[in-house]
Amino acid sequence: MSKVKVKRKSTWIDMTAMSDVTVLLLTFFMLTSTFIKKEPVQVVTPSSVSEIKIPEQNVLSILIEPEGKVFMALDRPDDMRSVLRRVGEDYGITFTPEELYQFSMMPSFGMPIADTKNFLAMGSEQQDDVLKTMGIPTVAKDSVDSEFKRWVRYSRDSNPDLLIAIKADAKTPYSIIKSVMGSLQDLRENRYNLITSLKGGSTEEH
Repeated sequence: MSKVKVKRKSTWIDMTAMSDVTVLLLTFFMLTSTFIKKEPVQVVTPSSVSEIKIPEQNVLSILIEPEGKVFMALDRPDDMRSVLRRVGEDYGITFTPEELYQFSMMPSFGMPIADTKNFLAMGSEQQDDVLKTMGIPTVAKDSVDSEFKRWVRYSRDSNPDLLIAIKADAKTPYSIIKSVMGSLQDLRENRYNLITSLKGGSTEEH
């Protein structure tokens, strides 16, 4: 007696609902995620137990690497353009609209004002390499105010709601950090935050 063969049927699963859920989740994460700004140098911040986070807007970030080079960042392009224009005027340098726009799109900056035009004329990859070797001058040469003080003062003038946050490497000598804080105090900027890493966790901004 021959065996009865059962006809195999293909299994078909409707994935439409799953695809819709995947797209919705992807859209949600894209809209709610906060992208970390590219920094010119890598900084390992000291640890602390503070859990107070600084806001994500209206922040003037001051980055200090181990050797003492100082970099800055503003989160509003309009502020970037305004500050560069005013600092340039103090040193007799006029920037074109294209240069102002290019500067306003930079995630951070840190070069002597005299080198800014040449810096903006470079390609993006060359800018990344060159920026690491620069830094904003924090010591005055021919005037009372250093370039660092001018950047901070005009940043405050452009946006009175700015919160100042200092992010220094754990190996940065205290004398350098003290010098930066002294410059802020000279400008009567006595309130600022120090960015640290949360002990036992990932890097947080406090």
